Amino acid sequence: MPPLRSGPLSHIRVIEFCQVAAGPYCGMLLADMGADVIKVEPPAGDSMRAWPPLNAGYSENFASLNRNKRSIALDLKSPTDLSIAHNLIATADVVIENNRPGVMDKLGLGYAALKDAHLKLVYCAISAFGQTGPRAQDGGFDVTVQAASGIMSVTGEAGAPPVKAGVPVSDFGAGLYAAFSIVAVLNRVARGEAGSFIDVSMLGANLGVSALQTSEYFGTGNNPKPLGSAHPRNAPYRAFQARDNYFVLAAGNDKLWAAVCQVIGRADLVKDARFLTTTDRAQHQSALKDVLETIFAAHDVPHWVVAFRSVGVPCESIMTYADVLADPHVAQMNWVHDITLPSGGQTKTVGPVVAMDGQAGAIYRAPPALNGDRDGILAELGQVKP
Repeated sequence: MPPLRSGPLSHIRVIEFCQVAAGPYCGMLLADMGADVIKVEPPAGDSMRAWPPLNAGYSENFASLNRNKRSIALDLKSPTDLSIAHNLIATADVVIENNRPGVMDKLGLGYAALKDAHLKLVYCAISAFGQTGPRAQDGGFDVTVQAASGIMSVTGEAGAPPVKAGVPVSDFGAGLYAAFSIVAVLNRVARGEAGSFIDVSMLGANLGVSALQTSEYFGTGNNPKPLGSAHPRNAPYRAFQARDNYFVLAAGNDKLWAAVCQVIGRADLVKDARFLTTTDRAQHQSALKDVLETIFAAHDVPHWVVAFRSVGVPCESIMTYADVLADPHVAQMNWVHDITLPSGGQTKTVGPVVAMDGQAGAIYRAPPALNGDRDGILAELGQVKP
């Protein structure tokens, strides 16, 4: 038997009008904390339900963002289903939506239409560029917002074609900001104050997590440049090539640099004028890389990882997802869970990764079948299935 729904948000109901990534990720984070999240989908379902890989016809991508939720399918152009949506919101503490600005207003489900009758409602709208401003009506996907936010200008190797971050940071960054902001306002509501309208944009979230890059520009007037795996102000702090493969070394201060020199048997480098301080080493990164890689070529990656870790220098081989998901530490932290999909397929998923009071989060409800919880949800509203 799965564990019962519990957690610090177990008294909170969330109605999620979201598809694909940013909004569903926000909803899942709240659900992981115990919130009762009801996912309202169009009759055809969240479009991510069609994304491969499919397990007995059920999308594993969709499953990874929609655990611990219930699903009801509503045609919001139907007066009957629109009425159900209104009734659901009337029972809710939180509404999340990630439509283009204005879509929910046209349906009568926007914050302006709801706030007077529901003073404590926390309403979070997630969009590409925000609810106001000259680009408010522009759509966006993760890659386009990575481009618009400057992230792609600092990602990849210098002189190479632009690349996006491999993880969809625009979507998941916005989802994290949304979940944090919702919980912050819920705290205010718990003190007896009013709810709020929360405007979260993917562009704003990307700029928010780009603090080091924006501050570099403000401080120097120069655009930050792509450095591959290197750091603009720390060295050695990047990927290096050993005899067999690459590994990452992060010696971000003078003490760690001295330890690196000890391991490689080059105490003379500590006094090399090019490498005296962190700033010096960062300014002479190319020369430092050449010196170190000549030495690293003598041994394979495992040799260097063991050697550097033995003296406390952070050092890692570059793991694939197959590697990290099978890592004993990940297993010990209880982050990977076995789940049964509504299709009957068996799979694994990365579940909640935050522990509270020493207990890892739980998956108490498998990702839902499309409209799979309709009867129970309608019964809670005192309605019968139309």
